Amino acid sequence: MGLFDFASNLGKKIFGSDEDPSEKIQAHIEKDNPGIEGLKVEVVDGEAKISGKTEDRSAFEKAVLMAGNIFGIKKVNAEALSAPAEEGKVFYHVVESGDTLWALASKHLGDGNRHPEIFEANKEVIKDPDLIYSGQKIRIPLDD
Repeated sequence: MGLFDFASNLGKKIFGSDEDPSEKIQAHIEKDNPGIEGLKVEVVDGEAKISGKTEDRSAFEKAVLMAGNIFGIKKVNAEALSAPAEEGKVFYHVVESGDTLWALASKHLGDGNRHPEIFEANKEVIKDPDLIYSGQKIRIPLDD
């Protein structure tokens, strides 16, 4: 699984039309690096290609989400990002208007009190648990 779709007209704006999106997205991921060694990002026509290596599958997933939740990115190609195979079950949720981490925890984990687990699983993607936005894609680790 190496190509991920995103809504290019939503997300955090981190680069302008006169700036290099590859450089900006790479710096964005490196700032809160979830565990990617040798990270390299190249953006061509709205597709971010990520390469590097990690020993942690969640770091792979977080890097993809960090790049994909950027305004102007419609696809993330992670075929060159080496990571171990998925071990647990993960659900990718596209935030809709009115969603809260509490409601998502209730729906997917069976208990709204488990909302900190969703925040912790996305702490590089979500900076404030009270500020998630429509169109943002997050990961929800599910119980086996």
